[in-house]
Amino acid sequence: MGPDAAARARGAPYNVLASPVQPTMHNRRASAPHRFDDHAARCPVKRLSLVLLVLGAVLPLSAPAQQRGPDTLAKIKAAKSITVAFSADSLPFSYVETNNQPAGYSIDLCKRVIAGIGRAIAVPDLAVNWVVDTVPNRIAMVANGKADLECANTTQSLSRLSDVDFSNLIFVDGGGFLVRTDSTINAFGDLAGKSIAVTSGTTTEKRLNAALKDRLVNAKIVLVKDGVEGVAMLESGAVAAFASDKIKLIGLAAQAKDPKLFAMLAEDLSFEPYAFMLPRNDSAFRLEVNRALTQVYLSGEIEQIFSKWLGRLGRPSGLLAAMYVLNAIPE
Repeated sequence: MGPDAAARARGAPYNVLASPVQPTMHNRRASAPHRFDDHAARCPVKRLSLVLLVLGAVLPLSAPAQQRGPDTLAKIKAAKSITVAFSADSLPFSYVETNNQPAGYSIDLCKRVIAGIGRAIAVPDLAVNWVVDTVPNRIAMVANGKADLECANTTQSLSRLSDVDFSNLIFVDGGGFLVRTDSTINAFGDLAGKSIAVTSGTTTEKRLNAALKDRLVNAKIVLVKDGVEGVAMLESGAVAAFASDKIKLIGLAAQAKDPKLFAMLAEDLSFEPYAFMLPRNDSAFRLEVNRALTQVYLSGEIEQIFSKWLGRLGRPSGLLAAMYVLNAIPE
């Protein structure tokens, strides 16, 4: 039994990174030429009028489908500023530093993207308006045009693609459970009859509900507004586990008063592909975002960013290394 397998057997923390797409009309009465009179000669005119009438009714209805999407680059250029939504409690990806400034792995990538956008629109010194909010509100902000870009640890999903677009992937993680080290919970099945906290409006909430139903585990789900509240409830004993993305859970535990109080279950709850949220139907803006990400991935700068924020957890897994390569778009 290898070290990771042993960790799974006893529910102890383990290295997450190592384990982690119009027909022709025919005259059927040609044998009766005497019927081709003035009335018949007027028929083509009537038919043409009918066609024009139908087209006149249909074309205005189809016109909105031809409308163009938002021009985010022009909006940013005119304002000489960009509004970016982010998470305040998702260390090491996106959080608020002691100096009240955004920081994290995703924020560092985001700053490279913002610099690339500035070069593309010839405004090198873009002012950045950073806005903190929850996942559902960040989605709404991008969908409604109140934010031009979202940089955090947001999972790309089909349901979210109905409201927003996404950049190429920036990270892959897995969902899991944080528990107390003094609890008797060592596996998913041990959560039966327990209370599990999960952040409202996240993909983890949906997948937790599905997993409990599929595996016939009867547990109570407690919705919380953010990770800080979830860890606080776990710390106080109000819930037996807190479900979220694994690396976010590690960051939250590291910030707690007593990090040794917490342990991670070895079982994965879900697969979480992270990307930046963008306005829908704006291919020009998406192109510049992906161009900047590609430059970071191909230049090797991603290794420095990874090492700075995630290096203590180990080297990138094979899956993550492949993600960087596959999401670097050739010219």
